[in-house]
Amino acid sequence: MSALTVAKSEFILGGQRSGKSRRAEMLARTWLDQSDTHRAVLIATAQPWDDEMRQRITRHQADRALRVPGMATVEEPLALAEAISAHSKPHTLVVVDCLTLWLTNVLMPVQPEGLEQNMPLAPEEYARSASLLIAIQDSPGPVVLVGNEIGLGVIPMGREVRAFVDALGRLNQDVASVCQRVTLMAAGLPLVLKASP
Repeated sequence: MSALTVAKSEFILGGQRSGKSRRAEMLARTWLDQSDTHRAVLIATAQPWDDEMRQRITRHQADRALRVPGMATVEEPLALAEAISAHSKPHTLVVVDCLTLWLTNVLMPVQPEGLEQNMPLAPEEYARSASLLIAIQDSPGPVVLVGNEIGLGVIPMGREVRAFVDALGRLNQDVASVCQRVTLMAAGLPLVLKASP
């Protein structure tokens, strides 16, 4: 990758294993290297639903500690806007990894076994998204958000999955509209889709 510059806000999109999180970590490392007064914090939205997810989270934590040893981690699966507002400071870069898991947590919360899961009504989704957009725009320090682009394949068969793909597409568009820079990752390579001055 070419030399990185840190924008006021950057939204990094891509498929699975496209290099999204690595780019976010590199931006955090660049930020930390710029000044001894700079700080970085990762807001992690993943939840350890099962053994495989717990192992995945542990692996990500270990890898991240090696690549960006100065970055703190905060786990927040739901109250994302509040977490951004709480941790953003003029000298602190906030990384959110990732918006897709956050939306999953909001729309499809894990229920006790045997209870049916239903997606909540759209107004709640929009209210949470609106709060998130305000938090990004009002952030005094830089914010880097990671999210998946999952709408490039075939149309899903199930109603709930189609509704989630639609909701994620709306969220991605809304977040992209308020971010200074939007980067699409593919095969570890960045393609800048938006670069506001």
